Amino acid sequence: MRVEIVSLTDENLAEAPERGEHPFSCKYCLYWELEEFSDSSRESRGDMLARKLNWLRRVGKTFGECGKIVYVDGKPVGYAQYAPPSMLPLSAKYPSGPPSGDAVLISCLFIAQKEYRRRGLGKQLLQTIIEDLRKKGVKAVETFAGKNNPSNPSGPVEFYLKNGFKIHRDDSEYPLMRLEL
Repeated sequence: MRVEIVSLTDENLAEAPERGEHPFSCKYCLYWELEEFSDSSRESRGDMLARKLNWLRRVGKTFGECGKIVYVDGKPVGYAQYAPPSMLPLSAKYPSGPPSGDAVLISCLFIAQKEYRRRGLGKQLLQTIIEDLRKKGVKAVETFAGKNNPSNPSGPVEFYLKNGFKIHRDDSEYPLMRLEL
């Protein structure tokens, strides 16, 4: 099994694996990127992908790289997206939020197909992100992990606890997890 983790770019966003039915796959989703949640399920995939590309370009200009894709033997199987909380404004409205100003927020981190889960790919993806953020001088990384929803796009609480995160602010569904870098 040959694993490659690459930066998310304009050129490869369309290759990102889909984790569920349209519009719930992260490459189309703009949930975090908007001030208020808006149901975009009536938009076409092409329109949603174009909006996501615009967001990716904006973040790239101000923050730099903000995502990764995991390939196994050339097949995209995992995806992660992260940015400063100011670039993910809906995160401020979560009950356990807002994210800390000194942190970068992981909004998605998942391995799409079940047959690739529990093989350490999520951990490799997370470690790659953490290493990149350390090089940038970021102080901490945070995420809203799912307590009762293992398919939460950012991942389950247990995954983050196993990888050194602590519950920063608790919530019955989506606590804010934090790892000091």
